Amino acid sequence: MKNMIGRAFVAIVLLFLVAPLVVVTGVSLNQQKQLLFPPQGLSVRWYGELFTKNDWTSSLTNSMMIAIFASLLAVSIALPVAHLAWSRRSPISHALFGLGIAPFMLPPVISALGFLVFWLSLGLYGNILATIVSHGVFLVALPLVTISLGLEGIDRSLVEAARTMGANRRTVFLTVVFPLIRPYLISGFAFAAVLSLNEYIIAYMVAGFSVETIPIKVFNSLRYGYTPVMAAAAVLFVFIAVTVFGAVARFGDLPRLLGAHRSS
Repeated sequence: MKNMIGRAFVAIVLLFLVAPLVVVTGVSLNQQKQLLFPPQGLSVRWYGELFTKNDWTSSLTNSMMIAIFASLLAVSIALPVAHLAWSRRSPISHALFGLGIAPFMLPPVISALGFLVFWLSLGLYGNILATIVSHGVFLVALPLVTISLGLEGIDRSLVEAARTMGANRRTVFLTVVFPLIRPYLISGFAFAAVLSLNEYIIAYMVAGFSVETIPIKVFNSLRYGYTPVMAAAAVLFVFIAVTVFGAVARFGDLPRLLGAHRSS
């Protein structure tokens, strides 16, 4: 009886999670230029417009550029901070680690307001560079956590053995540490990129409509005219997220990235 109730509960939860995606997918395949579900006829022309119309391709390009460069920035900040916290374990390193995860722990609107004031004071409001840096700083917590998990899984005797053989810190990091944490670094980059693609509040607050990303473009479409193209964009982003997270689960250590520890 308990198993039946548990399965029914899981089925209901899955239904509520999948139902919005089914509706959005149906809308994106609608033949008419209306948000209708069930779709009135089937057509993929809205996916074609997503990749051919200048306003949508420009927004898609902005989103991809911001996601890639912001994720690279987040990883480049997270890697030395995580390594310092792992190797030194000093109050300063722990303080830097706390600063790294602090922006992600705050409500996004609070972080966005702080970024807005900062970029306005520098005269860079509305610049794509401001969006990239803001996303990079806000999302640094993701690669910081994943890289830290990878570092904690390293057998320190390997590092000690390399140092005993005469390797300096740089050589130890490049030949021992970095190869072992590479999957965690890539996972952190992937997580940050997916969240950057879907982030709206910070992108809007630091750039307004001058740097239009896909989330901002979808919001504008809701204000000025309904079109199934925005449903196609939503389906595309879901597909990207599923592909990225599926690759991490297939080739990475997903249970450990989610906080599970290996049994000894």
